[in-house]
Formats: sequence, structure tokens, C-alpha cells
Amino acid sequence: MPRKNEPTERQCAVTREVQPISSLIRFVLDPEGQVVPDLKRVLPGRGVWVTATNDVVAVAEKDRKKVFGRGFKGEALVEPGLADRVDAIMERAALQALSITRKAGELVTGYAKVEAALRRDPVVGLVHASDAAEDGVRKLAAVAASRDELTNGCQIVRLFDSAQLDLALGRSNVIHAALLAGHASENFLARVRDLEHFRRYSAAGKEQSNA
Repeated sequence: MPRKNEPTERQCAVTREVQPISSLIRFVLDPEGQVVPDLKRVLPGRGVWVTATNDVVAVAEKDRKKVFGRGFKGEALVEPGLADRVDAIMERAALQALSITRKAGELVTGYAKVEAALRRDPVVGLVHASDAAEDGVRKLAAVAASRDELTNGCQIVRLFDSAQLDLALGRSNVIHAALLAGHASENFLARVRDLEHFRRYSAAGKEQSNA
């Protein structure tokens, strides 16, 4: 969220388009003069704003003198792999948000418990491990489809493998999970949408499949 009296829109340093700050990533210089992402938009100092997609961040790195040098009005150091580092930070933030849903009591794990939740609880999202068996995913989707209120309002997340889910949730063999309505779940899903949007375009600028 922007601080009081701060602009809610900024110009992308690459495309020169004015966009809502929610669609941009803010970059700042650390004490060593390295360009670092400020995803929470709270770090001090001058900021350079770049469209929050992989391909545009990759262009910003490639044209670092033009983009960051001009934006910071001086030398700006960029270590190779800037877009990958942004991706890793966003992924880590999403997994941390998922962990908070469990602590908030808004997460149900295990196939049977997820199926039961889909039949009776206010489910706002389903998390399937990327390596989950397709049969189980289809069966749970069918259960969700049987409830009219879930047909269009249940976000599906398949960004993380079972090892990542295990680590985030402090449990073993997490394959399926249901997100119950609540602030923590909405925060996690918002971070997932940001990550999906960032990954939608490769460094070559081609749309990627999320299948």
C-alpha cells in the first residue's frame, strides 16, 4: 500500500507507461550501490519502477545503464539474474504467506479433509502440488464444481511442488490443501496472482503456459 499522500501510479522506467504501483516493482540501491528489489515498497532512497513481469525486468537488466543509471542519476550495479532473484523473492513470500494461513486456521490439508471442506466450508482456493497425480486433482475439481458458489470463486494454485509445500507447512507429504475464507488466505492468493503474473512472460517476451 502506498504511504499517505504518495502517488498511486508511477511510470515504468522501461516501457515509459504510467501504471498503478500494484503493477510495478520498485528497485532501490543498497549501501554498496547494487540494484535490489523493494517488493514491499518501504526501503529508503530513490526508487526506479519497472513493470512487474519477467520480460520487462530482464530488459531493465540488459539496458541497466539506460534504465537504472538514468533512473538513479548515477552508477547502478546489477548482478546477473535480476529477474530470477525477483522471482525467487516473490515465490518465497508466497510460501511464507501460505504458512501463515495454516497458523491462522484457514488451511486444510490431506485429500479426505480437503474433499470434506469442499462439501461444507467456505473454500476460496485449492492448492495442489505441481507433482500431484492428475486423478486426484480432477476428482477434487469435480467436488468443487458441484457447489455453485465455488464454480467461479475458487482459485486453483499449482505453483509449488510437494517438497516446497512440506517445508512451508512443516508437514510431510502435502499434496492437496484447501484455503478457507479469511484474511490470511486472501493475502496468500494475492501473492500467488502476483507471482503468476510475473511468470506469465518469459525473458523472450513470449507468454508462458501455466498448465
